[in-house]
Amino acid sequence: MTAYVKHVWYMAAWADEIVGDALLSRTLLGKPWLIWRKADGSYAMIADRCPHRFVPLSMGTRVGDTVQCRYHGLGFDGTGACVHSPFPGDPPAHVSSPSMPIVEKHRGLWFWPGDPALADPSKIPDFSFLDEDRGMYRGVLRIEGNYELITDNLMDLTHAEFLHIETFGVNGSIFHGEQTVRHDDDGAIWNNWDMTDAEAPEWSKPMLEPGAKIDQWLYMRWHAPASMALTVGLAKAGTQRADLIVPPMVNPHIITPETATSSHYFYDHEDNEQAATMARQVFVEEDEPMIEAAQRALGDQDFWDARPAILKTDVGAIRARRALMQLRKAEESAAA
Repeated sequence: MTAYVKHVWYMAAWADEIVGDALLSRTLLGKPWLIWRKADGSYAMIADRCPHRFVPLSMGTRVGDTVQCRYHGLGFDGTGACVHSPFPGDPPAHVSSPSMPIVEKHRGLWFWPGDPALADPSKIPDFSFLDEDRGMYRGVLRIEGNYELITDNLMDLTHAEFLHIETFGVNGSIFHGEQTVRHDDDGAIWNNWDMTDAEAPEWSKPMLEPGAKIDQWLYMRWHAPASMALTVGLAKAGTQRADLIVPPMVNPHIITPETATSSHYFYDHEDNEQAATMARQVFVEEDEPMIEAAQRALGDQDFWDARPAILKTDVGAIRARRALMQLRKAEESAAA
């Protein structure tokens, strides 16, 4: 498997996953990390392993802004430094735990695995729509699949015609639509579908006159490594998108590697049982089995070594993969 890109922001958790003095342990980029909220509202992120005898620090307790190991009582601050020892003398200077910059933005906690001096929070992708009080439920799934396989799934919206028939009911409209892919100056890649005078999705038909056609747009935006936002719009045909059937919907689809073959999937949906049921069906019953089946089929084989067939509609996903390849090469060259 290829190495992770380091000089990008990854999402570690939703901020509301950490309540009060709670400690959150989560495997990210192949290693266990410990995250907590400090008294001043900022966050700390250090390796979830005591450097003394290697037990998880998450088994310990909070003592103010520090974490105390349950095994021998060593205390570590948010930089990973050992700041307390119950034994005679000062804490040994060589005892420390690795740490990473972590900041809260757009209701998420974002970490930077590269050079800390280059960790600029303004480079976190724009998910400002999450800052709005939309009454949304924010969740996270663990999927047994590489994060780039999940990106492939999200950047290729044509699979909705086959995999999401009951949930999305697009009725073949995407095959009559127009696909455009564009690159923005900030590194974003957009995979957009515009369907004009198309058959209405099944779920929207009760809101329309019998036989009425619609204009629909599906826009997926990608930022490295796998931070995506999907915008869905639906309007009555021939109204230049002025007569909306429902307000445009925008949702995060943010993927962070757990390991080379598993990932954390951060998402949101309306905070009601109907939306929760649909999300479970789309993510857990429809997408997840396909992604995990693809991962099992690949095993440890590299995606490109498997010689995948590339369709014209794969252009968005392939450009995202190639953008990551270029970032890896640039970091490898800089390191060399």
